[in-house]
Amino acid sequence: MMSPALVEKLHLYARLTRLDKPIGILLLLWPTLWALWLSADGRPEWGVVVVFVLGTVLMRSAGCVINDYADRDFDKHVERTKDRPLTAGRVTTREALSLFAVLCLLAFALVLALGRPLVIWLSVPAVFLAASYPFTKRFLAIPQAYLGIAFGFGIPMAYAAHTGSVPGEAWLLLLANVFWAVAYDTEYAMVDREDDLKIGIKTSAITFGRFDVAAVMGCYALTLGLIAQIGAARTLAWPFWAGLGIAAGIMLLHYRWIKGRERMACFRAFLHNNYVGMAIFLGLAFATMLR
Repeated sequence: MMSPALVEKLHLYARLTRLDKPIGILLLLWPTLWALWLSADGRPEWGVVVVFVLGTVLMRSAGCVINDYADRDFDKHVERTKDRPLTAGRVTTREALSLFAVLCLLAFALVLALGRPLVIWLSVPAVFLAASYPFTKRFLAIPQAYLGIAFGFGIPMAYAAHTGSVPGEAWLLLLANVFWAVAYDTEYAMVDREDDLKIGIKTSAITFGRFDVAAVMGCYALTLGLIAQIGAARTLAWPFWAGLGIAAGIMLLHYRWIKGRERMACFRAFLHNNYVGMAIFLGLAFATMLR
């Protein structure tokens, strides 16, 4: 029987890693699944899929921990984040850094168990990207682009796992993910824009200014265009194009939500991007099954 103090501490760790809000994991998972299915031509190794799904959960959790560590002094000035465990002092910085290290080591253990040399080498920049992203908000005008690389680095790793190489298609898919991340995380940044302006954090919502909605829609269009280029090169069947069409329809719905720049509507659009990723994945999965 666990003591109440231990239960409370585990609850705080769950909040710190966002495991209490698993919907955010999907934003990292969908691009990885795209890459796993494309790199295996619709027939992925299920052992590889399990490793990448678990690795995505671990690295997303690690990313949330290091993000809260980096932003602990900023978050106390933002209404939405002031009660996070690290900012509120309910978890120490030492605990946070230890938790980050443990999560990274567990993810690396999965990579080692997979036994694919190129994947092992690629895991090094993957950890660096995850650890360094939170600090880019100090100096990059659009840190969301860096986030897209960090969130999408499972893409080249997936190709490396199945093919032993990272072809041009993998980098094209990663670029598509960068534009998608800029789109959905700009919607997220629109929620906190006023607070971020006060504390001096740089975000795409601030950089784009009054062109924020146009920038989101432009990035959505580039995402679909790049993925469509991959589908055309592979001559994928109609389910792929149906999936892209559904994703485009969802993006247009997001335009209706964000055009008024209301905070909760923008946050709703951000969360709703999981359906964009799912539509694209299902289209890819069914199209590759028909080959």
